[in-house]
Amino acid sequence: MTGPARLRHALTDVFALAYLAVCAALLIWALVVTATDDSGESMAGVIPLLATAPASLILLFLPDHVTMTVAAIAFGALCNAAVIGWCARMLRGQSK
Repeated sequence: MTGPARLRHALTDVFALAYLAVCAALLIWALVVTATDDSGESMAGVIPLLATAPASLILLFLPDHVTMTVAAIAFGALCNAAVIGWCARMLRGQSK
């Protein structure tokens, strides 16, 4: 099995998809809370960053803009979902 096929297999696992859904919900929640906060001191963005660590923390040092934060969270979620999917497949004994 080639690399992209393995990645697709890992990302289509039920546990990986559930993790991606939770990360998407956390990101949407953080964006809504931050947009509706009048004080400008919302720390809601920390929750999705921690949920997608450690890969999201690597990209957190990109230029300070909301799109870069979303990109870091998306990258971290995809990396972690691939690992979760791979682990789930290995635990089920479906190595190929």
